Amino acid sequence: MAMAVWLGRTRMAHQLIRRQYLHVWKPKPLAGDQTPAAAPAASWSLRRRLASTTAGESVSPQQYDVDCSATSSNPDQILDFPGGKVMFVSEMAFQSESRERINCYRVLDDNGRIISGSCFQEVGKELAQKMYSTMVTLQVMDTIFYEAQRQGRISFYLTTIGEEAINIASAAALTSDDVVLPQYREPGVLLWRGFTLQEFANQCFGNRSDYGKGRQMPIHYGSNRLNYFTVSSPIATQIPHAVGAAYSLKMDGKNACSVTYFGDGGTSEGDFHAALNFAAVMDVPVVFFCRNNGWAISTPTTEQFRSDGAVIRGQAYGIRSIRVDGNDALAVYSAVHAAREMAISECRPILVEALTYRVGHHSTSDDSTKYRPIDEIEHWRTSRDPVSRYRKWVEGNGWWSDADEAELRSKVRKELLQAIQVAERAQKPPLAELFTDVYDTVPSNLREQEKLLRETVKKHPGDYPSDVPV
Repeated sequence: MAMAVWLGRTRMAHQLIRRQYLHVWKPKPLAGDQTPAAAPAASWSLRRRLASTTAGESVSPQQYDVDCSATSSNPDQILDFPGGKVMFVSEMAFQSESRERINCYRVLDDNGRIISGSCFQEVGKELAQKMYSTMVTLQVMDTIFYEAQRQGRISFYLTTIGEEAINIASAAALTSDDVVLPQYREPGVLLWRGFTLQEFANQCFGNRSDYGKGRQMPIHYGSNRLNYFTVSSPIATQIPHAVGAAYSLKMDGKNACSVTYFGDGGTSEGDFHAALNFAAVMDVPVVFFCRNNGWAISTPTTEQFRSDGAVIRGQAYGIRSIRVDGNDALAVYSAVHAAREMAISECRPILVEALTYRVGHHSTSDDSTKYRPIDEIEHWRTSRDPVSRYRKWVEGNGWWSDADEAELRSKVRKELLQAIQVAERAQKPPLAELFTDVYDTVPSNLREQEKLLRETVKKHPGDYPSDVPV
């Protein structure tokens, strides 16, 4: 009985608070022709941080202002605190640790049909065909490079199987001016931007044509030409860098944003939290793209955090956020397209959390069947495959056929096998390049290291690869 009375009072307190807030915070149009640029900086910043939107709504924050006339007769009820005014209440009520899950935006059902009433960015025939063919190319590339690693021809590889829609659809929604700071499972973004199969092969084999000069492990791609920062293994280090890049774009007045990709495991790193707070406070045009595939290597999300994934963390830092079906190419494309537009036009950070599943092993160094049920993997591989779902939609529009499929897969396979042969035969970078490109003038300690290495190779030639020019 006492518990029921307490719960009843708590509900009444929450209702009172909601009514008070709804009465105090009212939409107020800007006077005359006032624009955000003309408004005082402090006032504009305050309105931006205090503006709120309902789910699925995109409201320009400059339309909001603070109206405290409702309590002007009793100013003791309001605390004018840095960051915004706070209402005092007499009831003690803790904020709930609500377990309600935030909804997930979707356009295509499991059979590749448009869900009735869906709101999405239109995709025409040419773009749809390019998106699908690039997803297939990524699939074929993953399969062949994975086999090459198993044959001992390259040292390491990881695939994007099950996450092709995230790669290609998100990349399709960006422009070449947008700066990408990836993790290590976004080669499809680079493929979409024009990185050739030969360039991928050169990097994986670490030959002289590799832009990293053989000094990075396979799959650590990078391209200055394509605005794609070089992949770095440590988790989440690219996220603060993306905020810095976005701040630079803002200062230069560029019509572009930065986009950074990371997994659910990355949200458990301090860099993630520092980056979101920095981005929100500085109002920079960055899109945070969280690829939540349920597993940080062998650690499930249930053992990483109790909160509702990454999307609610964006809200906590004052960042507009959305959860999207990562296996739905149209939903990913639409969400990132809208996120990019808001990030640039409103100069604000946006968080996109894509729910997906890593069907393949974490890498060639991993056996995921040791920690995941095989039937779970098989279910996602067959029933929820993003490539098959998107193909059904493209075929349903009359834009693809079995003949097109066979021709594309054969063409990509031949091109990639040829690229591997070329990359494998190409000369390796000379040993001296291990010590260059760090300092303008090589310091004495590095010169000493190079000398010792050459002496060691000379003494034990059988322990070092013979195809590396000394």
